[in-house]
Amino acid sequence: MPGTSRCPAISTAFGITGSAKARSYEYYDTDALDLNAEGWDVRLRHKSGSDFEETYKKRLPVVDGDIDAALDEANAEGFDSGDTNYDAQVDWGYAKQTLSFSNEKSHSASGYSGTSMPSSSTGRTWLVNEIPGKLDDWLSNNWGSDTLKVSRAHGPVTSQVWSGAWESSDDAGIEVLPVKNSTGTGTEYVVELSFKTDNYADAAQLHADAIAVADGHGWLYHGDILKTQLILDRY
Repeated sequence: MPGTSRCPAISTAFGITGSAKARSYEYYDTDALDLNAEGWDVRLRHKSGSDFEETYKKRLPVVDGDIDAALDEANAEGFDSGDTNYDAQVDWGYAKQTLSFSNEKSHSASGYSGTSMPSSSTGRTWLVNEIPGKLDDWLSNNWGSDTLKVSRAHGPVTSQVWSGAWESSDDAGIEVLPVKNSTGTGTEYVVELSFKTDNYADAAQLHADAIAVADGHGWLYHGDILKTQLILDRY
């Protein structure tokens, strides 16, 4: 993984320029990661100058590229095109694909400057009060809120993000995220290129081109790094 010294070169290589913007975020789960074990991630994020973003995300693995099978599983679990409370997308890493459904809400940032975060107990209260029904009743009535009530903040972490356009995507970005190393004695940097598109063929081409550019410069990590899992495991 490249460190921060490589970021200007990475930005130049992908044509994503401009000033970086800071964002802080943390995930809420129990010490045993009970929410994550059920495929749910609950995140509180604060972008500089914006309100807090509360995100409740359900993840389903896409096996061997079979998105239709993942969608069938999602339908069986109560997610369908008629549910306007969740935004669906396929997250495509180096090799793995994940189907996700996100329910996003906001909370006023009045009294919080920059990307500062609330105390763990305050953030937990916000998230419990705003919990969507699917998560709340996932395994049983009020399972989600009962689990969140005994959760804690994993984090926070603060990253720098450069945003712009790349090839056919007008929503691309480079994020530099410092995280504790596995022993807790130092810091590692995760540098991630991301892009969004509504067309699968475009996504496949962008994915291939991004791998080719990063690999050609010696920047590519040949594997899938899940930022969420790193933060949950190390904080």
